[in-house]
Amino acid sequence: MNRMKKRYLIYGTVVCSMLAMGLTSCNNDNFLDTTLYNAIPKDFMYSSDANATTGLNGIYDQVFPNDDYDGDWGFKPNLFTGSHPTIDTQATGWDKDWNTQKWGASSEELLKGWRHVYAGIVRANDYLAGLEASTGLSEGVKKSLHGQGCALRGFFYHWLATTFGRVPMLKTGETYMNTPTKARAATYSEMWNFIIDDFKTAVDELDWAPMNGQYGRCTKGMALTYLADAYMWKAYRLTDGANGQEQNENEAKKCLQEAEKCLKQVLDSKVYELSRSFTTNWDPAGAWNKETIWCEQLDEGTNWGGWNDMTSKLMLKWYTACPENGGWGSLYLSWEWWSSYEKGDKRREASGYTGAVPQIDPNNPAYDPQYEGWYEPAVYGKNPYLQEVLGQSKGADTKTAQFHFTNGEWAPSIWSAKLWRTATADYLSWSDGHWSPTPIYWKRLPNVMLDYAECRFRLYGGDDTEGWKMINELRNRAFGKLEDGHEKELTDKFLPYYNDYAHWVRNAREAAKVPIHDLTEYPIPFGSTVATVPDAKTVYTALKAKKGFDSPVWKVAVNEERRKEFNCEWCLRPDMQRSGYMADHVAHNYPERGEASDMANSPWTVRQYKYDDRKMDMPIPADELTKNTECDQNEAYRADEK
Repeated sequence: MNRMKKRYLIYGTVVCSMLAMGLTSCNNDNFLDTTLYNAIPKDFMYSSDANATTGLNGIYDQVFPNDDYDGDWGFKPNLFTGSHPTIDTQATGWDKDWNTQKWGASSEELLKGWRHVYAGIVRANDYLAGLEASTGLSEGVKKSLHGQGCALRGFFYHWLATTFGRVPMLKTGETYMNTPTKARAATYSEMWNFIIDDFKTAVDELDWAPMNGQYGRCTKGMALTYLADAYMWKAYRLTDGANGQEQNENEAKKCLQEAEKCLKQVLDSKVYELSRSFTTNWDPAGAWNKETIWCEQLDEGTNWGGWNDMTSKLMLKWYTACPENGGWGSLYLSWEWWSSYEKGDKRREASGYTGAVPQIDPNNPAYDPQYEGWYEPAVYGKNPYLQEVLGQSKGADTKTAQFHFTNGEWAPSIWSAKLWRTATADYLSWSDGHWSPTPIYWKRLPNVMLDYAECRFRLYGGDDTEGWKMINELRNRAFGKLEDGHEKELTDKFLPYYNDYAHWVRNAREAAKVPIHDLTEYPIPFGSTVATVPDAKTVYTALKAKKGFDSPVWKVAVNEERRKEFNCEWCLRPDMQRSGYMADHVAHNYPERGEASDMANSPWTVRQYKYDDRKMDMPIPADELTKNTECDQNEAYRADEK
């Protein structure tokens, strides 16, 4: 599989953009470190197809972590804004503010994310201006590069728009050098129309296959998927999400009709298909599989023992591992989320590891029947991929074998199997073993399926058969039905990485008296464990009645499936917000409750704040407001400035 690498020359356009960002809103004290003698004249970039193609990589660079702007891009701020507000993912320390709506305009993570994506936007604006004026490129290459540039700019703006609401919209040719201040878009529609235009251009100019066969480039499928998302966001802002602006039901319906067309085009193309196993989407052998539409793929490079030749050095394993296994404690998963799955839904054990909590183990004398169905033997008290016992550094003194882990603060004893899977955080020195090959999915085929289902329900009613068909098709894979009969094929493809890993670390593990052996079976057994997958409409009709959701059954179904499918994927909060489900979700999945007298033996999350839907538009960073005097703050945070 051919994957695009981040190799590019520093052309004059990129240097100018970096300088502009350093002088104004996206301040960067390191911009003077740029070796300016490496810069070459801007017109040289467009002197040949090869040079223009290479120049575009300066924009692609911002899809990945970049220490000049945000070295944690892809994890922070994306986890904080895209997942933590749902409370399905949790944190301790200052990070816990993102679970309790205590975030503010002074948040470093928001500012870094803002700088990072605006750096990408400015690079795109510079590049597109030069590209549009160029005359020396072949027509096909120029068209593809233009489409990719528009798609990348649309992607960056999409993150800003779904994170902050209305933002300043710099257009082609505008940078912070020639446009040092600019007001936010006057309306949500103005902003989303800009983004829609970018993705419409990309759809027209891009092919289904990536340019030069290089996975990681924008494609027609990526552009269509984001175009549909943008239409759905515009519809939301014209109705439930208007926040005091003009509402227009007729225009919103037109947007949903356009979104439906885009999503159906993706589905009908047959370019994408579900992986047989949900679990393997996060295995190295599953990189850029046919389910992937848009992804930030963190690879291992060719050097497992250092920083060299790595597409990204995002320190994901340290952020996400259990603290008693070398992690930094940045990510925990809630028991409310864990308990939301039905028996046989394999997405749960593919997404998380639980501590060896006695009350959930039917084989333990301390088992409590109220937690029936919570026990998943493959991931109970261990990370089976790395052959690590949770809390192995503490032995009998571990705090992982209780509902709430503690190393000073309480947090649920569940860790992400999507993000802490491919490399240990525990035993190697800081100077060794930095790789952690992990996909950060922005869009997968299930995003298209659930968005399509939502459009169908909104346009044709809650009984629409096509909508329920999409959900049941996704659930069929979730319950392992696509794995049946393919167990050996899947094992042969996805197991070897973990044995290669075991061989590489064996000496260090044995020296530390932590055994590791060759695996003969994939860590989570393939194959379905149920005869029949429960019908989605029946399941969610019962769930609505049990929990008392205010939303219609279809909306409960679409969004509860999103919770199960997209845990630790940064689309979750935006999708649930756009669907108008966040308030219902927080109220009924996380009812207000105080701290239990014995948090170690209580699984439930403490929530002592009143949910405010307006705060799903994050605050504009204070630094931006200081430097861009035309920009104003979101309404929910204006009182904080006084």
